[in-house]
Amino acid sequence: MRMTRAETKERNRRALLDAARRIVARDGHRAKLEEIAEQAGLTTGAVYSLFGSKNGLLVALATDYLDPEYEDLARAFPPDLDLAGTVDAFARHHRRLCDDPEARQRLSFELSLQDLGLREPALRPKLAEAVRLQEERLVALLTGRTHDGARITERQARRLKTALRGLLTGLSQGVVLGLADTASEPYFAAAARALLTPEVLGPP
Repeated sequence: MRMTRAETKERNRRALLDAARRIVARDGHRAKLEEIAEQAGLTTGAVYSLFGSKNGLLVALATDYLDPEYEDLARAFPPDLDLAGTVDAFARHHRRLCDDPEARQRLSFELSLQDLGLREPALRPKLAEAVRLQEERLVALLTGRTHDGARITERQARRLKTALRGLLTGLSQGVVLGLADTASEPYFAAAARALLTPEVLGPP
């Protein structure tokens, strides 16, 4: 059956994103647009048509990478779970990802994207914005949860999100790199719950 124009466009978009993820994970900032297009079975013209530029492709790649993770989180935590339970579950989720067979490949890809952002001044704010947009979903997930008899405000959720990101990213990288072998799932959860202090959450 012949594909529609929209189906062809989405197939090409998916092929370019998959090829870009493999090559960026392998080559980092040295990833070549021509090789990405070739591996996708397309031309560089398709990249410009679908993403506008190489940087447009890389920003879409970051979003495509993060999107499923935040979708899974939104489904995993029921709205009636309190803040401590949500943070506990979020931390345990991060620890389980460290044991995934693809954990090293994921870390390599994440570090490659960060390296690209550091080396490409024009790309840096665009990648940061792509991450921020995804993290808004975590803010929404935390906002309104009950804690110490009150509901967490959006302002408090943003402060907590920043602390959680720093803590869990560092711990996860340590586990995958073999620098934090004793950091178990309960350890991740306890460390995350320890952030639920007035100093971290701040005023409502």
